[in-house]
Amino acid sequence: MVLGAMGVARLGARPSTHIGATGNGARHVKLSLNENPYGPPPAAVAAIQREFSNLCRYTGAEYDQLVEAVAAKESVPKEQVILGEILEPLGTYLSLKGGIGSEFIYSDPGYTALIDAAGAVGGRAVGVPLNAQLENDLPAIAAKVSDRTRAVYLVNPHNPTGIVSEPDQLRNFARATSRQALVIVDEAYLEFADRFAQRTLSDLVRSGENVIVFRTFAKVYGLAGLEIGYGLAPGPIAKALSEQGLNNPHLFNRLAVAAAAASLRDAAYVARVTGQVTEEREKWFKLFRDMQLNFTPSRGNFVFFETGRPHAEFAATLLKDGIEIGHAFPPYERWARVSIGLPDENAIARSTVQRVLRGLS
Repeated sequence: MVLGAMGVARLGARPSTHIGATGNGARHVKLSLNENPYGPPPAAVAAIQREFSNLCRYTGAEYDQLVEAVAAKESVPKEQVILGEILEPLGTYLSLKGGIGSEFIYSDPGYTALIDAAGAVGGRAVGVPLNAQLENDLPAIAAKVSDRTRAVYLVNPHNPTGIVSEPDQLRNFARATSRQALVIVDEAYLEFADRFAQRTLSDLVRSGENVIVFRTFAKVYGLAGLEIGYGLAPGPIAKALSEQGLNNPHLFNRLAVAAAAASLRDAAYVARVTGQVTEEREKWFKLFRDMQLNFTPSRGNFVFFETGRPHAEFAATLLKDGIEIGHAFPPYERWARVSIGLPDENAIARSTVQRVLRGLS
């Protein structure tokens, strides 16, 4: 039961093929970390190449130019843009500011970089189980908010289920909850969903709500190896993070800054990648329907489905055939998350999953 066209031969710089997972020379298909296998936009690759001769220089004005480009794209003052993969430093800052025992509410299971960073300096993680449809349970999360709550952290689309929250419901939740505590919405995968403009909560940042929106260049833009993203934050929080040194240009790899800036200018690339990912995702959905497997209506660049087998056993069986998938997400020990790879990789993975679940040798 379900809980819920365009082909592109080459989009960017295709990453190298992994060989030898089983020691027999078989191709290793890496579908574990929700990476964009098509590589960065061609414009980003060209920008990186142009920067090679400048690697003797620290990042300077290029940082400010990227901040201005992000601010223009998001229609926010540049003072509200914080560059970087900010989730961990944000969790650390908020926890230290809130004091020992301050609470951080999140959907469990989920991506916990911010939660883990907060916990490392005295914050308390408050996990709220997903609802029966494996969605962020917004009413249950709202019920957990108290005067001890420092922040509510949501990933939309959720990881690992890939389910995107209904826009009006999420927006109303964020408005109401942000009057009690900071709401942080991680939109790392939102470009892969339809109706992006209606789904993003960046408008709440623009209107002055107590909301932070996080984006990354690691996913749809294919820059995972350069570790760069950005946050859109309320003025006071952005100012505080800047005072902690997060806006120091010297902290930033100039190749990452150049690639990110070029990526922002290549909207056509995003459309092509999301079109291809959607097409490949639908092929997985067809397989699940044909095999009568439970699966989520993921809108990320990954799928999440019930295997009926312990995750460790299922993943190990796939790995013998060179297919590497995501880790387990308790309590969903008999479900698996598989990233969307290149079309030929997905075909290999689907064939292997079908064979394994049907008990064929």
